[in-house]
Amino acid sequence: MKSGRQDKIIELVNKYDIDTQEELARRLNEAGFKVTQATVSRDIRELKLSKVNLRGGKQKYVVTDTSERDNSEKLTRVMREGYVSSCTASKLVVIHTIPGMAMALAAALDAMDLPGYGGCIAGDDTVFCAIREGGDEKALMDRIQQVLAKR
Repeated sequence: MKSGRQDKIIELVNKYDIDTQEELARRLNEAGFKVTQATVSRDIRELKLSKVNLRGGKQKYVVTDTSERDNSEKLTRVMREGYVSSCTASKLVVIHTIPGMAMALAAALDAMDLPGYGGCIAGDDTVFCAIREGGDEKALMDRIQQVLAKR
């Protein structure tokens, strides 16, 4: 069921300019897949879908290329386009993005080799990054700043 649903997601994002999880869930439900927004969110993360900017300020989900070099460039571009600011809070790094870019930025962080990085949770415009025991929030923030400095 999951494999079929995820195949349908790829088909839908390649066919339509889908810009929200709600729209993707609606199209999946219309196609006979009974899903919730939470299921769609997990599928988007597992499929490593990203949002790209379209003309007129709109965005849409796209399937991320699987070649490692292209991924590195795309992930860096996502970070540069989506990043607004960050701060630390205990063993968390909080990153603010432009609206709609948090999930793409979280996917970029997950794919990078970051010091002390444990994982993250993304909303619409905020990412919470957990730091491993013994990890250093400042080292993670410094690495993010290095990526951003290559603008």
